[in-house]
Amino acid sequence: MGIQHVLAMFVSNVTPAIILAGAAGFGFGSNSPDFPELLYLIQMSMLFAGIATLFQTITLGPVGAALPIVQGTSFAFIPIMIPLVAGKGVDGLAALFAGVFLGGLFHALLGTVIGKIRFALPPLVTGLVVTMIGLALVKVGIEYAAGGVPLKAQGSEAYGDLASWSVALLVIVVTLGLKFFARGMLSISAVLIGIFVGYVYCILVGKLPVEAISGSWQNAAAFALPTPFKYGFEVSLAAVIGFCLMAFVSAVETVGDVSGITKGGAGREATDKEIAGATYADGVGTAIAGAFGGLPNTSFSQNVGLIAMTGVMSRHVVTIGAIFLIVCGLVPKIGGVIRTIPIEVLGGGVIVMFGMVVASGISMLSDVTWNRRNMVIFAVALSIGLGLQLEAMGTAPGGVDALQHLPETLRVLGASGILPAALIAIVLNLLLPEELAEESTEEVSGGLQGHGAGLRQKDGGH
Repeated sequence: MGIQHVLAMFVSNVTPAIILAGAAGFGFGSNSPDFPELLYLIQMSMLFAGIATLFQTITLGPVGAALPIVQGTSFAFIPIMIPLVAGKGVDGLAALFAGVFLGGLFHALLGTVIGKIRFALPPLVTGLVVTMIGLALVKVGIEYAAGGVPLKAQGSEAYGDLASWSVALLVIVVTLGLKFFARGMLSISAVLIGIFVGYVYCILVGKLPVEAISGSWQNAAAFALPTPFKYGFEVSLAAVIGFCLMAFVSAVETVGDVSGITKGGAGREATDKEIAGATYADGVGTAIAGAFGGLPNTSFSQNVGLIAMTGVMSRHVVTIGAIFLIVCGLVPKIGGVIRTIPIEVLGGGVIVMFGMVVASGISMLSDVTWNRRNMVIFAVALSIGLGLQLEAMGTAPGGVDALQHLPETLRVLGASGILPAALIAIVLNLLLPEELAEESTEEVSGGLQGHGAGLRQKDGGH
């Protein structure tokens, strides 16, 4: 049952490391000089997901909720991380992991006040941010499915050809088929099985030579320990501010997951101690991961669903899964095999995963009463945030952009789009008078009678 939890989160856990490596410009072949760095990032993703999960299940003083919470690498931070490392190779990692470390310490401090700041982060704000995170990532999924960024940069005829798309579409079809027509573990592990089917297909059609797999296996060590501050320690103001601000979003997500576990598995509300302990574990796990070259950790919602489905509330089951992750993280050969997954196969998987991130954000927004006040807040925040995000994506390297006159730190933070949107939504939500909530929505909805009360979820699901 512990392995079930690992299967449910495994692909989502290692994918951010692979995306980050691609953004940094790492070579993906087993003969590439960047190959060891790629393995190390995958290895740390597994190792510190396991360690952070142990904090949650076993606890260490006030750190941890003593609940079956599975921790894993967070997608939420990817739009913040990509601008920090884009095209810089290994040189961009010192500032990145210093930001992860310091941001993790700040995240841990949120555990002392998380109960008091939740009022500033209602579903209107968190739903907007999660939706924008997904929208920022869907482009990555399409690029992977079409053959990867390197082929696109080269202007290759192979980019977007039928061979690439057939692989990605096979993964999507298998994933959806299992998700909706299978039951139990087959449904829970649909993305993992879909990627496995795509992997085997690539071997059968010759897209992935068996020699490449054996070469990756042979070139990876059988055992390796993490190295503290392997890439150095370089404090970047943009990195530190970005990780600290996104910590608020991650903390609120964890609060929702803790509540989902206690409601689904025990039929009760989460206690303040459990919420604070889970937030401490989020931050401490992230800080320790950053010190060794790991990425930010957060609770994984798919495992909350697994607990609700099985009804097994034992934290010791999740502890066993955490130990399995730690063992995987200490064996780079496992990372070597993961790295041989063709980019198109991964593309099919992440299209589904990133789409689910968007869907999760929309689900959160369904808890919002869509009156005039909330529609104005959402409209302004989304327009500015998504506009900045899309404009930055369309800027050629070395070209000008809408934020070129800002200091470099503010330029990096603004280009993510997510942080400006979150800040605008929080400020407007706190400042705009509630009287607007009583006014009709006709003026801003083009006559469509979008009465918000009818859009609320009766069960208040997260």
